[in-house]
Formats: sequence, structure tokens, C-alpha cells
Amino acid sequence: MARLTGNTLRTVRFYEEAQILQPDRRSAGGHRLFSRRQLDRLQFITDMRATGLSLEEIRALLELKNNATTGGQAATSAVEAIDGQVTVLEQKIAVFTRLRDELTRAREILTECKKCANETCFPDACGACDVISERTSVPQSMRVLWGIEPRRGNASRAASDEDAADAG
Repeated sequence: MARLTGNTLRTVRFYEEAQILQPDRRSAGGHRLFSRRQLDRLQFITDMRATGLSLEEIRALLELKNNATTGGQAATSAVEAIDGQVTVLEQKIAVFTRLRDELTRAREILTECKKCANETCFPDACGACDVISERTSVPQSMRVLWGIEPRRGNASRAASDEDAADAG
């Protein structure tokens, strides 16, 4: 079961001890035996953990039905909880997509930088190198990794980022 869901035996035991996963029975040799339903449950827990949910948040989702007095109440609670999780996931997907695109663009530039033999620019003036200076924009991740000052066109974003940092 652990192997089928990409977990360790230790994780499965932990979830059993936390009482969010229950073996259906034990074999004569004492091995835990789980049903398909518990396998699905473990996969769900694993996926939810991968999205960043805490064990308590997952437990709350798993207990929604049991904590309700009617099917309608259970469904209403589940829809609200799922809507909240979908919103969070959409926000994370937007960040992941933006970051993937940023890093892909930075990788393209860095691939060109692998040929660098420009001793006058490296390491302190990489922003003056043609590989970087001839671009209309340099991704934030590249500016951060390579210590490149934002250009005038990027200054407004940098200023708003600094304002956000000051506000934090």
C-alpha cells in the first residue's frame, strides 16, 4: 500500500497512529491489511499533503460527513471546504506557473551564459553583458540569482516590490 501511493511504511504507520487511516484487519503474521477504500483514502491524504494541507486540515475534510447530522448538511460543508481548497490550489497553480515560466526564461539566458568568457563583466557587471543587456526584459529570478539591477522598464515593478517588502 505504501509503495502504491509513493509513501513509506513509516508514513502509513504514522497515519494509522493519527487515526486517519485504519487497516481492515491483520494477517496471521501481524501485517496490516487495507481495503481498496483505505488505499484511496491514503492516496487522497498524500495528494492533499502535497498541496500543503496540514494533517489537521485533512482530518477536518475527512470528518465532514461524520460530523454532520444530515446528508444536506454534510454536502453543504463539503462543498464549502472543497471550494476553499480549489481557490487555494488555483492561487498556488498561478504562482507555480509564473515561477515555472520565470525559471524557464532564466534557464534560457543562463544557457547562453555557459559560454561566458567575458572577464570584464563577470562577476560584478553581468548586467552589462550583451547576453543580458540586449534583452527587452530580464526575469526577476535571473536578476536575483545574478545580482542584476532592474532596468528602468522594470523599475516600477521593483519599486512596488520594495514597497510590499517595507509593508511586511
